[in-house]
Amino acid sequence: MPVVDLAETTKRDLNAQLHALPADTNATHWTVENSEGQHALAVGLDVPITVEINGHAGYYCAGMNKQATVVVDGNVGVGVAENMLSGKVHVKGDASQSAGATAHGGLLVIDGDASARCGISMKGVDIVVKGSIGAMSAFMAQSGNLVVLGDAGDALGDSIYEARLYVRGTVKSLGADCIEKELRDEHKADLRRLLDAAGLDETVSVADFRRYGSARGLYNFHVDNSSAY
Repeated sequence: MPVVDLAETTKRDLNAQLHALPADTNATHWTVENSEGQHALAVGLDVPITVEINGHAGYYCAGMNKQATVVVDGNVGVGVAENMLSGKVHVKGDASQSAGATAHGGLLVIDGDASARCGISMKGVDIVVKGSIGAMSAFMAQSGNLVVLGDAGDALGDSIYEARLYVRGTVKSLGADCIEKELRDEHKADLRRLLDAAGLDETVSVADFRRYGSARGLYNFHVDNSSAY
């Protein structure tokens, strides 16, 4: 199990080592020490490995992730898992703004809170936040799922397309074209899958959540709504 100490090795060298790994590598579990909030840690990975970061990470941690599992034992800065394609990113602390922005796939789990614009322009990723999220989350969210066990801030789902939003707590306000929708059996089954994937057992009931999504009134142009565009 390789251990990289960022007090002795540069971030550039760490990422270069991870990028050089072949698909059939035996070095499948990496540990990073003394991260000290450095930016762009474990970015652009494309091998099925696990990278554990023991400490806080800065901006864009695990960005563009593909196949890998990245675990951060601390907080993360702006844009964690931005543009992720597959794999899993698990933040054991809080996340700053734009967590999971533009991500196309994979699973992002945040044990704490996420700040504003969580899931902005998400394009297929699954995001589970065990705490609360800030304002303008899921803005222009196109597809995927955002699950929030806590509360949601202002303008949730503003200009949303076809992403599904599940919130257990209170929503301060809904954004343009976002409405509450019926939580049907197929949604409950999908929500249960997401909760299980995030390590949440049956004590977290899907019946406690409400579902939100697009009213489909803005992303098709109607001349009568021109003043809203």
